[in-house]
Amino acid sequence: MLLLLVIALSIQTSLAERIAAAAPHDTVRVEAGTWTEPTIVIDRPLTLLGAPGAHIQGTGAYELLVIEADSVTVSGFTFSGVGRTFMEDRTAIRVQDAAACRVSGNTFHDVFFGIYMARATDCHIENNTLEAQITSETTGGNAIHAWYSQRLVVSGNHIDGFRDGIYLEFTDDSRVTGNTSTNNLRYGLHFMFADRNAYADNVFSDNRAGVAVMYADGITMQRNVFRRAWGASAYGLLLKEIRRGEVTGNAFDGNSVALLVESTDHMVFDGNTFAENGWGIKLMASAVGNVFSNNTFRGNTFDVSTNSRTLDSYFEGNFWDTYKGYDLDKDGRGDVAHRPVTLFSVLVERHEPVMYLHRSLLVDLLNVAERMLPVLTPTDLTDPQPRMRPPL
Repeated sequence: MLLLLVIALSIQTSLAERIAAAAPHDTVRVEAGTWTEPTIVIDRPLTLLGAPGAHIQGTGAYELLVIEADSVTVSGFTFSGVGRTFMEDRTAIRVQDAAACRVSGNTFHDVFFGIYMARATDCHIENNTLEAQITSETTGGNAIHAWYSQRLVVSGNHIDGFRDGIYLEFTDDSRVTGNTSTNNLRYGLHFMFADRNAYADNVFSDNRAGVAVMYADGITMQRNVFRRAWGASAYGLLLKEIRRGEVTGNAFDGNSVALLVESTDHMVFDGNTFAENGWGIKLMASAVGNVFSNNTFRGNTFDVSTNSRTLDSYFEGNFWDTYKGYDLDKDGRGDVAHRPVTLFSVLVERHEPVMYLHRSLLVDLLNVAERMLPVLTPTDLTDPQPRMRPPL
């Protein structure tokens, strides 16, 4: 019996050998244990299924798993031991020129990049846990990274402590839903040149700079939480060079700047809540044709600020806790317009050191005088019929 056990152990196959021996569309089941071997390449459609305790561990010098075939599923593993490098985006799992792949229910820690998709199509990245403990942006990679990909679904993942939580570049027609991305040293979500994507029901919390959205067309952001991006250059959500889309039903809570809108055109901002932020909205003169309606502004230092007296965006039917008007006809809308840009916000925009005068009597008097006879604030930036109560 002992001899048989020794023979069985001596002929135990590696994961790479098991994959090479599998027929297309087979399921390769991997028992608990730590597997350390050179980069594993999956070049045929199959399911790689790890039992609880199955651990693929690297030495830090190479990638762990590369998917080069369509219709591959990888589930149930722990991945660790991917060292940082400045020569390549070294990652735990790479999906390369593949379609209809699924990476689900895995755990990643001590990795440079977590999951990297290059020219991937119709892939699902779901219900994974990715954790890192980097100390600077230059020493860390991204948890989930997509490049030149299409129709991805990134859902239900828990991400903590990377450079960027989720990064999409030249990635179109995709959905990012139900993820939690926290404590990343740059952005919880970052995408550029990524068109017609939908982002819904995600939580982006305690990231150093928040969420950055640049050079995209036709985006939809619904019911997300942007929380506690706090610092000199931090914002809950930055929109730059965006064309057409919707930002609806989101919560912006406790950010330095909740929403920065720059060179962004024809967007609809509806039903969002801006609460306890430094700036609720920074709306630049380069942003045109945008509509802000049914939003709630509560407890912000500045609800809205801008860098120009002339703006081409429209506010209508929002609730402002700073509104001083009245509703004589009891229709739930104010009878006089509200001017959300205060004189003090204009002065701070031009000369930041005057922020030290915040909450002084002088500032209160200046704001009252400007409200009665506008001189420096935008005369065309008003909410003509503000709500008397927050919308449901």
